[in-house]
Amino acid sequence: MKYWGYLAAKVIVWLAILGAIERMIARAFPQPLNLSRPSEVTTYLNYEFVMLLFGLFAVGLAWLILWDQRYRCRTCLRRLRMPIQMGSWNHILLGAPRTDYICPYGHGTLQVPDLQIHGHDQPDWQPHDDIWKELEALSETKE
Repeated sequence: MKYWGYLAAKVIVWLAILGAIERMIARAFPQPLNLSRPSEVTTYLNYEFVMLLFGLFAVGLAWLILWDQRYRCRTCLRRLRMPIQMGSWNHILLGAPRTDYICPYGHGTLQVPDLQIHGHDQPDWQPHDDIWKELEALSETKE
């Protein structure tokens, strides 16, 4: 739940920033009164160009928010680290190439497929139990 709450908080901040920028743009450009005069048309075209750039900025910022959220731990919200290339490009049938990311505190791993033959494959999040319990269990079996 913390994962989705963090995404919702980022989207709310994103909307607040976009709203503030949109209000600044609206104040900077007065409403055209008569589009038959060339100066009014120029103002209107400038406004349209600035709004086009604003739209591109908004979409780019939304993409960055989603990209950042994709590579975060679902438990502690820390950035996933240590990318490891798995599989082989030469032997696709034996193991398709993918990149594995792990949470620095051992909460889970994210497997992102590198090869997408039949559309976009979603990354696979696999949660792990407490890493310290797993390490203690391994050390007890060796003794």
